[in-house]
Amino acid sequence: MRLMLSLSFLCIGAAASLPAQRPDQTKVPVMYKVQPDNGKIGSVLRVNGIFLGKAKVDEVYLTDHTFDMKCKVMAQTDDYIEFRIPPSVKPGRLELLVKTTGRDPLLLEQPVYITVQDSKETPKVTLQAAATATPSTATK
Repeated sequence: MRLMLSLSFLCIGAAASLPAQRPDQTKVPVMYKVQPDNGKIGSVLRVNGIFLGKAKVDEVYLTDHTFDMKCKVMAQTDDYIEFRIPPSVKPGRLELLVKTTGRDPLLLEQPVYITVQDSKETPKVTLQAAATATPSTATK
């Protein structure tokens, strides 16, 4: 009984000392800020963050939590990604999503949102009410 208990504690201690993941797998892509934070279809936006290089990020998507729309990546480094807003996007507020590289790729939602503006936006026209004052003529 004592031998069994000592052996189980030894195994638990050995397992606890092993790292849970390899060191190169712990670096997760994180986006912090996108500039500008809005644009029309076809606009190129730049998002800053860490671990955004080609070794970590395979693809970039815009999501409305119903549909994920793949974006064309224009430039990519470890600190930023420049991407183009795809033509299939509807106007509104969308979240960025990245697909990681590797044997088991993950889709990671990022804490960064953009606003896609309507490209068919009509110019704002201000209507001015023409107040016509009719002078009252009093006849005496």
